[in-house]
Formats: sequence, structure tokens, C-alpha cells
Amino acid sequence: MGFWAATVAMLVAFAASATPIPLYDVYRRTEGLTYSDLSLTAVVYFVGAITALLVFGRVSNHLGRKPVTFLAFGLAAAASLILLNVSSALPLIAGRLLLGLACGLASSAIASFVVDSASTGLPQWLPAVVVGNSPMVGLTIGALTSGTLVEYAPYPRALCYWVVLAGLLVSTGLVALSRETVKRGPGLLSSLRPSFSLPHSDRRLYPVAACAFVATWALGGFYQAYGTSVAVTQLGSTSTLVAAIVFSSFLLPCAIGGPLTSRMSPARAQRMGMVVFTLAVLGSLAALRVSATTAFLLCSAMAGAGQGAVVTGSIRSLLAGVSSQDRAGVLSLIYATSYTGAAVPSLIAGQLSHFLTLFQLATCYGGLAVITCIIILIFARDPRPALVQTAA
Repeated sequence: MGFWAATVAMLVAFAASATPIPLYDVYRRTEGLTYSDLSLTAVVYFVGAITALLVFGRVSNHLGRKPVTFLAFGLAAAASLILLNVSSALPLIAGRLLLGLACGLASSAIASFVVDSASTGLPQWLPAVVVGNSPMVGLTIGALTSGTLVEYAPYPRALCYWVVLAGLLVSTGLVALSRETVKRGPGLLSSLRPSFSLPHSDRRLYPVAACAFVATWALGGFYQAYGTSVAVTQLGSTSTLVAAIVFSSFLLPCAIGGPLTSRMSPARAQRMGMVVFTLAVLGSLAALRVSATTAFLLCSAMAGAGQGAVVTGSIRSLLAGVSSQDRAGVLSLIYATSYTGAAVPSLIAGQLSHFLTLFQLATCYGGLAVITCIIILIFARDPRPALVQTAA
């Protein structure tokens, strides 16, 4: 039960963080928010996640996975309560900051809980797929649920957050009934000192994986900040459900890429996934240029599948031979790299939005994908055989 409870917990935590996104254009039109404000909400979200990973990334090794999971849920609940009343940019920014902190904790503690709880009866690739793709799937669930409720249900600016609070409550109960996987031990205060770990000697794998995380998560940050605006300005729809579909068209297929490449070596999965990702991003840019909604959604889905493959392959390479005690540190490094790769381009895009159109901003992300694809095709490598045997 622990594995499935931890998986649900990770999905719920990230679903909560996506709930406000379909409302962005509503807030922009009714409360006067600017594109720069929307970009800032993405930046503070990623900064919150990075901060949680830097300071609290290893806390679950000493307090246990379950208490830190409950802390993440508490932060997400507080954010949802704040977002019930968005009348300016400040509540939205504050709520997104708390959601970033919650997802940062989820990225280390709950992700470690998932891997720790995996039984021998499960496929070996499944924990990596869950850890690598739960953020994207959770974000998709949150965005689609929110977009549907805002478009068709009563209380459009409040009901979605009450649904999140109910989901957090149910998930809390499931985690409470699960078995703790870590014994409490000394060293809590020292664990608060920012530190990431990559314990095995095959550290040549990290720079290539980092390039993959940065390029793919950067595009995810673009969809978070500007997905609803793309739906309005480029595709001509003001529907919150369409905005959620645009956002989700990239994120949901991420869950497909990992299983499809599970029988490939990590390096081959990285190469194939990055090629698909890059070609699909270029295709989506062409579709945006001519306002072809169907083609854009299809290319976004292909890009998401490519991201799932390259991210899962990268995580598999970095987790090879890593012990249970070191997992939280490695996962913190992985997600800190990913969140930084999303935050920095979002910050730059927020400044460039004063001078460039949304399409021109999207073209910059396409250029990043092309550069990263070349790097991965040249430098991607598999873990050394000794590490693979240890992991098995």
C-alpha cells in the first residue's frame, strides 16, 4: 500500500500547484495582472521549490518520509486558502510561493517515499517512471480539473481550491495508514545545511542529465506562465478548459515516454527522447505561427512524450547504484537542477516579454531545445556496468 499511497501523494501535491494556472487569464483580464506578473508567479514557484530542496531536501532522512509529506500537504492547503481570494498579483504570488515550497518537499521526501516503498514484485523501471513523471501528470490533473470546474461549475474562482483541499485530506489519510520507510535518527540540524549529493563515482553522467532537465523543464515553465495566454492570443480561445488543455497537452504525455523506453539503456532513452522532444517543439512553433490548434496540441503531446523519455532515462542513469540513505540527496539534486532550469528562463522571459511577442519568446525555447539535443546526441553515456549491477 505504501508505494501507491506515496504515488497518490505526489500526484496530489503537484495537482494542487497547477490549480490556479487555468485562471491566469481570468486574473489578467479582471484584476489587471500583466504578463510580467504571470512570469513572476512562475519564478517564485520555482524559487520556493529550489529553497525547499536546498534547505529541507534531506530532512526526511532524519524525521521520516511521512512527517515531511504532511508538512508539504500543510503548505499546499495554506496556499489554496490564500488563492480563494485573488484580487491582485500579491495573493497569487504568495500562493504560488507556498505551492513551490510544497512541491520542493514532495520532490525529495515523497519521491524518496515512492522509491523506498517499491516492492520486489513491481517492475524495476516503475519507481523511476513515477518519480520522473508524477510532477507532470499531477500538474495535468490539477489543470484539467480546475479548467473544467471554472468553465462549467458554480463558484468558478473558489470551487477548484476546495476540491484541492478535499484531495489533500484524503491523501493525508492514505499516507497515515502506510508504513514509514525511514527510522528517525540524529543529524537533523546538520541536514538543514544546503548540500546535494551524487555519491557514486560515475559523475560524468550528471552534466548531460542536467542539460536534459533544464531544456525540458524550461519549456514546462513557459507553459505554466504563458499557456493560458497562448490559448487566447495565438489560438483565439478564452475558454479556461481550452487553456487547461493547452497546458496539459505538453505535460500529460510525459507519462508515456518513460514506459515506452523502459527496455532501452538510459543513454539511448536520452538520445531518442531528446530528438523527439526537439522535433516536436519545432513543429509546435510552426503550428503557432499559423494558429493551427490541432497541430499545436499534437506537437505539444509529442514533445511531452519526448520529455518523459529523456527525463526518465536521465533519472535512471543517476539513481544507478544509489543506496536508500543517499536517495533523497540525489533526488534533491535532480529536482533542484530541474527547477532552476525552469526558473531562470522564466525570469529572463518575464523581462523579455516587454519587448518580444509570445511567439518570439517561444522561439527562444525552441533554440534551447536544439542546442541541448546536439549536446545529448554527442555526450550521453550509460552508467558503468558495476553501478548497474549494484542497482539491480
